[in-house]
Amino acid sequence: MQQRAINVILTGVTGTALAGMLVAGVAAASDDSAPSEQQNLSQEASTTGQHKDAPKSSDKSGSKGDSAADSKRGKNDPRVLLSGKTTASYFWDDGSGVNGDTGAPAGGKPMQKGLFASPSWPMHTKVKVSYNGRSVTGFVGDRGPGRPSHKGIMLDLDTYTFRYLLDGKKPQSKYNAGGGEGHLKGIKWEVLKWGSGAGKKGKPRPFGS
Repeated sequence: MQQRAINVILTGVTGTALAGMLVAGVAAASDDSAPSEQQNLSQEASTTGQHKDAPKSSDKSGSKGDSAADSKRGKNDPRVLLSGKTTASYFWDDGSGVNGDTGAPAGGKPMQKGLFASPSWPMHTKVKVSYNGRSVTGFVGDRGPGRPSHKGIMLDLDTYTFRYLLDGKKPQSKYNAGGGEGHLKGIKWEVLKWGSGAGKKGKPRPFGS
């Protein structure tokens, strides 16, 4: 810049022209110095790979973790306390006396879909039964089977549950499941919650034992 001023003086340039050239020189020197703010942002973005205001990867992963936790908390998968397999029969005792009906269920609740009979489990125990890819969740509301339980038949299912597990259909009547089957062998049972009524927890035991 000093050299440019000397050249101007030597060539006899006027004071006004000299002032203009000096201003232009300062501007040129400013352009050659540090980059502008926009250039700084561009450089920073190219160096870090993201805008300075963009969320950090840790923020993103934290959000994902929270979502996973919420999803896990939202699940309602009851804990299986005990499970096994048995042969099941069917019944419908509503106090009508039809087909050897022995009276209202012993658990105090009226006969209904999803009411099962067990020879030993506590009354009102929550049980899930599965067969052929179908399942029903019900509860123990009666005692039974009687003598068949000593031969390994440890569950008596209501007529509707029995027929549904068999082939997905409805029974011919409350007292006759139909379908040509009187027993379901290899039915899976899962205790989901023990009842507070009379009975014994643990594996099913024959009636009266």
